[in-house]
Amino acid sequence: MIEPVQSTVWQKLEPILSAAAVPLLAVLTAMLVGAIIIFIAGGNPLDAYWGLLEGAFGSARAISETTVWATPYIFAGLAVSVAFKGGLFNIGAEGQLALGAVASAWVGYALPDLLGLNLPAWIHLPLAVGAGMLAGAIWGAIPGWLKAKTGAHEVINTIMLNYIALNLTSFLLNGPMQDPNPLNVIARTPLIAEGARMPPIFPGYRLHWGFVLALLVALLIWWVLNKTTLGFEIRTVGANPNAARYAGVNVARTIVISMTLSGILAGLAGAIEVTGLNYRHELGFSIGYGFDAIAIALLGKTNPLGVVIAALLFGAMRNGATRMQFLTQIPTDIISVIQALILLFVAADAIIRWLYRIKVGEEKLVLTRGWGG
Repeated sequence: MIEPVQSTVWQKLEPILSAAAVPLLAVLTAMLVGAIIIFIAGGNPLDAYWGLLEGAFGSARAISETTVWATPYIFAGLAVSVAFKGGLFNIGAEGQLALGAVASAWVGYALPDLLGLNLPAWIHLPLAVGAGMLAGAIWGAIPGWLKAKTGAHEVINTIMLNYIALNLTSFLLNGPMQDPNPLNVIARTPLIAEGARMPPIFPGYRLHWGFVLALLVALLIWWVLNKTTLGFEIRTVGANPNAARYAGVNVARTIVISMTLSGILAGLAGAIEVTGLNYRHELGFSIGYGFDAIAIALLGKTNPLGVVIAALLFGAMRNGATRMQFLTQIPTDIISVIQALILLFVAADAIIRWLYRIKVGEEKLVLTRGWGG
């Protein structure tokens, strides 16, 4: 009786281990190549990676800061993953996140003045977060609608919309929405009201309830994609839109929904950074989150659980970089190099399969299609 049970357990674990093999080996290979680069730069790789580990997980405060970094990565990574599942490449998460932060900040500081009263937290906080989600949804729906109705390539459109969103944000933070405090010389909004702020989980630490929300949203997205009709339609359109259309799926509607949902998640990332961490929006606070999210989604194989793990890894690397620099005197830019290597090895997984003699046995991810496809 023992052998059949073991065989059944192995049959259940084998697909999981097979799917995780390439991302794990991609991280390992990137770290090895990074060690060579650190050595050439005059640092000790062992000291560098020990400092990275210590800076990310060496104390309660370090762990708190790692989760703070990981929170927007989880939301943004989920945003890109949902688009990937629908066969779409959302490079616009950066702009969607920025507009989500702007909208959330405006509702956070301006709404009490407009209404002439202080709103309670149970009303003001959801409104602020909801405004960020709505802004992201609109900015994600635009390229989705253009793709569905005209066949316009979502990569081109999301890149262009990034420029619009980031320059619009710069205009607002340097003009109509700039903090009027005469001592302020930074492009940023006023502080949001107390009722729009998400409290920290533990006093004295920056870890906030947005991290818990990120984990819950990851579970929700997993459920939607794997247990609902909408999720089935998104995955079917992503795998083969012609087959989905033949099966009766409204492909155009599903494309718009996929990009809108992706925008909602990206906007939520910006809203949570405003309401849970910074309590205002500052120009440039989110630079890189949307683009790092692409690597996180690929590393997590577009699986929400994988995205959470990948986001924690990237958050740990970002948080531990300062300690690594202190111990070895090498620039923190090395972390960006390692992240780029991870993305390279995950995206070009044929390199990893060739290096480690791994057979091709997993579903091929459709990242994007051509113009009109």
